[in-house]
Amino acid sequence: MRICIIGFGAAGITAARYASVEHECTVFEQTDKLGGTWVYTEDVGRDEYGLPIVTSMYKNLKTNLPKEIMGYTDFPVPGSDRSYLMSKEVLNFLESYVDRFDLMRFVKIGWQFRQVVQMVRPLDTGWKVSVKDLTAEKEEEYIFDIVFICNGHYHTPMYPQIPGMKSFTGEQLHSHDYRRPDHFLGKRVLVIGAGPSGTDISLDLSTVADKVILSRRNHEIDLKNVFPSNVEMKFEVKEINGSTAIFQDRTHVEVDVIMYCTGYYYSFPFLHQSCGVKVKDNYITPLYKHMININHPTMVFIGIPYRTVIFPMFEIQIRSFLNMLKNDNFPSKDEMLQDMAKRERTIEDQGFPKKRCHMIADYVRRYFQEVAEMGKVEPIPDVIFDIFERASAKRKNHLLTYRNEVFSFDTLKGFTVKTID
Repeated sequence: MRICIIGFGAAGITAARYASVEHECTVFEQTDKLGGTWVYTEDVGRDEYGLPIVTSMYKNLKTNLPKEIMGYTDFPVPGSDRSYLMSKEVLNFLESYVDRFDLMRFVKIGWQFRQVVQMVRPLDTGWKVSVKDLTAEKEEEYIFDIVFICNGHYHTPMYPQIPGMKSFTGEQLHSHDYRRPDHFLGKRVLVIGAGPSGTDISLDLSTVADKVILSRRNHEIDLKNVFPSNVEMKFEVKEINGSTAIFQDRTHVEVDVIMYCTGYYYSFPFLHQSCGVKVKDNYITPLYKHMININHPTMVFIGIPYRTVIFPMFEIQIRSFLNMLKNDNFPSKDEMLQDMAKRERTIEDQGFPKKRCHMIADYVRRYFQEVAEMGKVEPIPDVIFDIFERASAKRKNHLLTYRNEVFSFDTLKGFTVKTID
C-alpha cells in the first residue's frame, strides 16, 4: 500500500521505520531537519517562509523520563552514567535511529502539508494530499491509501483568558517561545501553569531571575516539593492590572514578565472536512483508542495521548495499526464508537471535561495493553511501566533531585535504581 506520513519528528520517524517494511512510504517534513520538537533553534515566531516555528525546545531542557524507557524494543537508547538526558542527546538518538534503518530515503524535507481530502471510491480508502515544496515554491498532489498524522501537538500555544491581560505593561510570552534564561536576568517573572513545563522552566529561570512566581491550580503540583529560595508558589491568577498580578487569595505581586506555560492546542489545519475528524475543546473526535479515525479507519493519528511513555507508545500504536491493516481486522464502526463513548463517560464521571480524555497518566499500562491486544502484537514489557511509575512518583515529590536517579533493567528480572550526586 501507499502510505503518507505527515511529519518527521519522533512519531513520524517511528512510523517510517515500521511502515516501510512492507509498504511504499512517503514522508513530508515541513522544516529542514528531522526530529520535530526535539530540534533546538534560537528562532521564534516565523521561519524564512513565513510559517510558524514548530519547535518548543529550550536550551537547557532535560528529559523528565529516564532514557531506559525512551528507546524502542529493537533500538534502546545507548547506555551512559545518567538516566535523564539533555534534549540534544535525544535528538542524537533519533538521528542514529534514522541512520540505522536508512529512513531518510523516504523523506521529502522542506515540504509543507497543505491539505488531505478523503476521496470517494468504492472501498472508501483513498486520500488525495496536497503539498508544497517550499524551496522550489511549487505545489503537487499525491494519492495515498493510508495517512499517518504525525505532526505533534506542541506547536500551537494555548493561552488562558485572564481579565486584564491586555493591560500588562511588561513582556508576555508563551513557553513555546522560551529559549534561554539569560534574557530574564534580574527580572521578576510570573510563570502561569505548574505542569511539567512550568515547573522545569521555573527552575531554569531561578538561576538568573530576581524572583520567580509560579502560579498553579490545586492539582498541578505537590506542595511537598522544595523550590529554590527565589521561587514562590501562588494560586491561580484572578486578574492582571498594569504590572500587578492579583491572585485568587487576593494577594498581589509586581512582575516584569509573564510566561504562559499553559499547554497547546491539537491542530490539524490541513484536514479537509471530508476527513470526518473534528477538534472541539481540544478533544479530537471520533478516534478509536485515541488514534484511528472511526469514520475513515485508513487515517491514523500517532501520539495523541499525553502524560505517558511516549516513544514506546509511538511504537505500539504503529505496530498495532499496521498489523490490523495487514489482517483487515478492524472493529466495526459501532464497536469503535462505543469504546470511545466509554472513555468519555469515565472522564465525565470523574468530573473532568472531555478534553481530559487524551490524558492517560491514570491508565498508561492498561492503554498499552489494549492497543497491543487490538492489533494482536507483542506488548511492551511490563518493566517499562514499572520504571515509569517509579520515575513519575519520584518527580511528584522530589522535583529538585529526581533526576539524580540512575536506572538499569532487565525485561525478565525487573529494574534497579541508584542515586548519584
